Amino acid sequence: MDDRDHRLPSEAEIAEIDATHLIATPLKPADLLFVFGTREDAELRAREACRLWHDGYFQWSIVSGGVTAGSHLSECAIIKPLMVAGGIPADRILEEHRATNTGENVIFSLPIIDAALGLTNIGSVICLGNSWTARRYPMTLHRHWVEVDKMLHTIDSFAVPRALWHTDPEFRRRVLLEWDKIAPYKARGFIAEWPEA
Repeated sequence: MDDRDHRLPSEAEIAEIDATHLIATPLKPADLLFVFGTREDAELRAREACRLWHDGYFQWSIVSGGVTAGSHLSECAIIKPLMVAGGIPADRILEEHRATNTGENVIFSLPIIDAALGLTNIGSVICLGNSWTARRYPMTLHRHWVEVDKMLHTIDSFAVPRALWHTDPEFRRRVLLEWDKIAPYKARGFIAEWPEA
């Protein structure tokens, strides 16, 4: 553990994080659901993808995520079968099995999407991932795929409501860890400002 594990944000920082990082966008039906892989809450991620499918929010999906420590299966190989079991047709779910971070999720997935569907045929994407990573998903997508309209939908399994993230030690640690990545990642060109001003 380092000092960030115990850092307490000020009221001003909480307000800024709420306003700019832990955002949600209105959802409308999209061409593609981009499911960012996860080492935890895979069932929750798949369940939410299935809910969005059954509610008519996307036509195609891609699940992106490689093998992580403690598993011989890729995140994609874990999440996709759960989505299929929940009623999404397997042939509507594209697969990416190599990514080990958010940048690779996007970089490795774009050629797969292009080969299967054609990037120019995709006008809108819903990013699905952890609440604490929040806008970094569409910011990463925006860095590599400016043209597509992006929406953000996040989930988590914390007992406290998202608005009280700063009151739960683990939720707070995760949010601050991700929040602290935004500025350096932008400076290094890993992500691009989104939503654009």
